[in-house]
Order: sequence, then C-alpha cells, then structure tokens
Amino acid sequence: MSKSMLFLYAESSLHAGSGRALGTVDLPIQRERTTGYPMIQSGGVKGRLRAQMETEKKLNKDELWALFGPDTDNASEHAGALSFGDARLLLFPVRSLAGVFAWVTSVDVLARFVRELALTGVQLQIALPKDNNGNLLHPKDDKVWVSGKRNIVEVTEQGQKKNTVVLEEFCFNAEDVNLAQIAAELVKALPDTPEYAYWKQALMDGLCILPEDAFRDFALYATEVQTHIKLDPNKKTVETGMLWTAESLPVDSLLYVPVLAVGSRSEKVKLDAAAVMKKLTDNLPARINFGGDETTGQGFVALKVLGGA
Repeated sequence: MSKSMLFLYAESSLHAGSGRALGTVDLPIQRERTTGYPMIQSGGVKGRLRAQMETEKKLNKDELWALFGPDTDNASEHAGALSFGDARLLLFPVRSLAGVFAWVTSVDVLARFVRELALTGVQLQIALPKDNNGNLLHPKDDKVWVSGKRNIVEVTEQGQKKNTVVLEEFCFNAEDVNLAQIAAELVKALPDTPEYAYWKQALMDGLCILPEDAFRDFALYATEVQTHIKLDPNKKTVETGMLWTAESLPVDSLLYVPVLAVGSRSEKVKLDAAAVMKKLTDNLPARINFGGDETTGQGFVALKVLGGA
C-alpha cells in the first residue's frame, strides 16, 4: 500500500455545502457531527479530483477507471485503487487586531493531525508541548500560545509588547510557548511555488494555538456568510423568496486529506500501489476548484502532496 497526505490551501472562499438548513444560514457548509469543525466529505474530494483529471485528459479512460473506479453504469466491474479520507481543518484564519489575521488551531486539532500522519507515514514532526511528566499541555481558557516574532501581539504607543492577542472581539493573554518547530513543520504543507514564500514566513510569525472551546467557537461562528439575491428583471427589486445566505470557509484556510493507494484492480491497466500513487501525484493540477459557486470565483485551492511511499 502507498500512502500520502494531500493539503488544500484555500485561495478564495470555499463553499462545500451540506444542503439547506433551518438555522440562520440558509446554505451551511459541511461540518463534523461531533466537533462542528468545517470539513469536506471524502466523496466530494474524490469526485472533484476525478472530474478534473477527466477534463484535463491527462489520463486515458482505462487509467482513470483504474485509479478512481468505473462510471456508475460499470461500477460492478472493479473498485478504484485510490482511497480518500475526509478533508479536515488544520489551520483556520481569524481576524486579529494586530497583524491583520492569525492562523489558529488547537491541541485537539493538531493531535488528530498527528494521528493521521501516523496512518499515512508522512514524516512531519509535530512535537506538541508536554510537561515534565510527559503529559500534553493545553492553553488555559484565557491564554493563547503564539509563535515566531509574535506580530499578532498588541504593542503600546511606546513600542512595548502588551502581551495580549485580540482575535475578533475576544482578548487572550499571550503565553511564551515555543511554537517555532510546529510552525516550521506546518509550513511544509504550503505549496513550494515562489508566490508562497511570503505566506510561509507569515505562518511562522502568525500561528496561534487556542484553548479547545475557543477554537471550536471560531470554527463555528467566524466563517464567511454571504448574502445572495435574485432581482426581478423588470422591477429591479428582489423577487419574493429570492434572498438567501451561504456560508463559506474563509481565504487562507488549510485542510488535509489522507490518501491511500493499492494495486489497480483493472484487467486493462496493471499498476502496483506505488505506480497508482505516482499517477495521481504526477497529474494533480497546482490549483483546482472545490465546492459550489465556481463561476463566481469561489473554491480555488492550491494543492500540495507529501509522502507517497
């Protein structure tokens, strides 16, 4: 079996919808049932990658079927050789009073990411802080752990650090916990193209680890909510019932997807697991659209793959 980790970095708002809801947002995004964290279900990830490769015609039909499985009408012939996990949230951008915005995460999110890294065998060394007895540490309710130059920490008029971080309307006390190693490892999930040099340094300087409840609240309530209308072409007023809201993940969100490959099951295309994974990674585009509203510029994500052994 060959394994890798696929990272999705949102370059525009991303709406992976879950259908209509009865809450305050008409078209919410997909979320985990237990935590409420945003996600993209595995079927959507696989389907979108398959559609993109079919459109670009880098693979012939037999190769495409070998990797992703046949079309529905021929589904009984064999299964695809690739398995995709859900796209889960790793870093979430939140507005900051200093430094414009910060990438926030939590010990819980990082611990789940470490578990997925163990599944795929990807060598990222996420060393979570521990006490002298080897127990994982967590930020206190009013604390936040910050990294690098701490450019999200407020500064007084005299140029002195106030040691406070204001995210949205909430104030936290910054704690001096060295996150440089974690930030340096997470930077590897960003694309290696020249335009990402700035964002890699910004992540080194703007990473926050929040208490679990605070991170959950931001993931629940700090997403983008956009209002849409449909106008009557003659009256130029909103048609009855044609006012709705749609939720999206904000720009600069980072998600990860475990990818597993086995040898192809197709009689026409014989590939071992490593060759299947190589076919996928060699033909992945640098960018792709996920979710809805593609024609309005939504859902552009940059792709990065680590692993593949």
